[in-house]
Amino acid sequence: MNIQITARNIDLTDAIRSYAEKKVSKLEKYSDHITEASVLLEVQKNVHIVEILLSAKGIFMKGLEKSEDLYASIDLASDKIEKQLVKYKEKLKDKKIHDKDYETPLRLNVLDSQSVEDSETRVIISKDIPVKPMDSEEAVMQMELLNKSFFVFRNSDSNEVAVVYQRDDGNIGLIES
Repeated sequence: MNIQITARNIDLTDAIRSYAEKKVSKLEKYSDHITEASVLLEVQKNVHIVEILLSAKGIFMKGLEKSEDLYASIDLASDKIEKQLVKYKEKLKDKKIHDKDYETPLRLNVLDSQSVEDSETRVIISKDIPVKPMDSEEAVMQMELLNKSFFVFRNSDSNEVAVVYQRDDGNIGLIES
């Protein structure tokens, strides 16, 4: 597993780096497919924020925690990821979701909010997203793991791009092309 650690507003000492790497590397026991881990350590107004992002064969998991102590934040974020890994593993067993290969990545463009009002459109973020074909149930599970309100995926049945999203009434919506 490739572990990348980034620090903002904090000195990244060898002790902090090794502690974060140790906690994140322990997550490998839950899945052999974890390829990358990104750890962001940040301090804002005496609050230590730790965000851990894992990538495992097209599945992304995110753990974000805040506390007064950096080491506690690292522990809490890695515990959150660990729970997600266990939950995902159980869902895989229950649903018998099989691993599928990646398709060509989708390009996600985020527009500047002011450019929508103006006649000139500007892209402020452009990102290639590796897309794993999956059914809508797996996409909903991925959306929940990332704690997001929507998730873009390639439907494994139709091979078309689709979106699942959290509706205001608490239900899940599906947009297919």
